[in-house]
Amino acid sequence: MSKRTWIIFAVVVVGLFAGLIIFSGNSKIDVSKINPNDIQKASKQNGEIADHVFGVQNSKVVLIEYGDYECPYCDEAYSPIKSVVTQYENQISFVFRNFPLTTLHPDALAGAGAAEAAGLQGKYWDYHDLLYANQSDWDSLSGDQLTNVFVSFAKQLGLNSSKFEADLSATSVTQKISFDQALGGKLGIDSTPSFYLDGTSLNGTVENQIVQDNTTGLIQAINAELKKNNIALPTTTSSS
Repeated sequence: MSKRTWIIFAVVVVGLFAGLIIFSGNSKIDVSKINPNDIQKASKQNGEIADHVFGVQNSKVVLIEYGDYECPYCDEAYSPIKSVVTQYENQISFVFRNFPLTTLHPDALAGAGAAEAAGLQGKYWDYHDLLYANQSDWDSLSGDQLTNVFVSFAKQLGLNSSKFEADLSATSVTQKISFDQALGGKLGIDSTPSFYLDGTSLNGTVENQIVQDNTTGLIQAINAELKKNNIALPTTTSSS
């Protein structure tokens, strides 16, 4: 077993226990009647914060990522995913849901809170991008240092920094994160990033390809779903 393979195996195994701990901690959120593959509207359960959707708001083809802002593999997947969803922004809906593995990544929950706080001021995706683009600047910090970096990102985006800082621990934000975790727990997610395309989990091969900046398998899967739903492919991509 290669060193990289062993690391991935270890992350998956430890992530399994982390996911179980997270899900058990959010068991009070009842998602038994909710289809996690549907785009979620604002509700009391998610703190009145709907799913953040990039691209078409209600496409028949939906790609959902369960991610952790401090996860190194999520960071590696960020650029290739952004490239693909931008290419298909007129065809698909892309949703990012919070699944911080807090036993592995102690700052992941704070990162999720920062993105959601920015979302309350209409800058969710901009902040999402900043967190991954600058992961090495904040993933080893804590306390005031971490807060200061997150506030500096908010100022960079022109947000009201006082409101942003207050919203980091807002009930609506913590509820939204817990709701996302509960949906991931219902699906049995045990590692990040995890992707679902129209309700079907992308297999490990495709996910590993994404992390390695190879989006061939993902594009083929998206194209197949577009054809199935009679949605025209982007003119700049292969129809394979």
